Amino acid sequence: MLFFAEVLIAGILAGTMYSLVALGFVLIFKASGIFNFAQGALVLFAALTFVSVLERGIPLWMAFVVVLFVMVVLGVAIERMVLRRLVAQSGITLFMATIGLNFFIEGFAQGIWGTQPHGLDQFLAQVGLEDVALNVSGVLVSQLDLIAGVVAALLVVATVLYFHRTRMGRAMRAVSDDHEAALSVGIPLSTVWAITWAIAGIVALIAGIMWGARLGVQYSLSLVVLKALPVLIIGGFTSIPGAIMGGLIVGATEKLGEIYVPILAEVLIGPKVQARGVETFLPYLLATVFLLFRPHGLFGEEIIERV
Repeated sequence: MLFFAEVLIAGILAGTMYSLVALGFVLIFKASGIFNFAQGALVLFAALTFVSVLERGIPLWMAFVVVLFVMVVLGVAIERMVLRRLVAQSGITLFMATIGLNFFIEGFAQGIWGTQPHGLDQFLAQVGLEDVALNVSGVLVSQLDLIAGVVAALLVVATVLYFHRTRMGRAMRAVSDDHEAALSVGIPLSTVWAITWAIAGIVALIAGIMWGARLGVQYSLSLVVLKALPVLIIGGFTSIPGAIMGGLIVGATEKLGEIYVPILAEVLIGPKVQARGVETFLPYLLATVFLLFRPHGLFGEEIIERV
């Protein structure tokens, strides 16, 4: 039973890492209706910039502030220079624009910082953020995953409070409900979208630090965006709590499937069956089931069009 609890907790905590990436998608889609395929490249750019600044001898806290400013500027620049010019275009045009942004940001990062992999372990160890196992009542828990879970929870609380308690947050909710109605009551769409992209840049920095510490800062880091897709489908594209819940479900499904599906296949079919690698496709299989029976996700808004 302890082993099952250990696997389940490891999966849930790993799921919070997926949620950090999915949160950036939700913020952009909720405010502007754009599926930002470049979010993975933003995560990579943030992590690569952060570790490159650290390697130049800048203190950890100062490096975080510098890169935070860089990501805010980058997010605003993307909205002002690219997406604002495409406001009246179709959804597929905006989606293709974010694909182009994805390759541009990756190439831009490579041109500035080079192509060599980097490690964050030695820098994060200075403030006690090490990937070590903690013994909690007999259950081994990764310290880094535990910290990522706390950070993800704090981010969700902060974004929910921002959306519901601040004037700009309420304006962002109004824009997500109806762009034209929000514009008619004097809400500046361009300002709302710029702030949304700036927040997405901040989320990308935090996700990049967490994922960079776990996987290393390398160009495959941008592929973590693919794991965010089933999270979004399950949780809903417009729900911030849904991004977290979807991440927890995907993480738990992935870890439990990795351990128990091969055992179950061996018991039911025979020892010659090789059921390995199931963790790579099980989240997508679960997302397909959701698309068939609940296409708007657990917390997403159901769209009903009447003709």
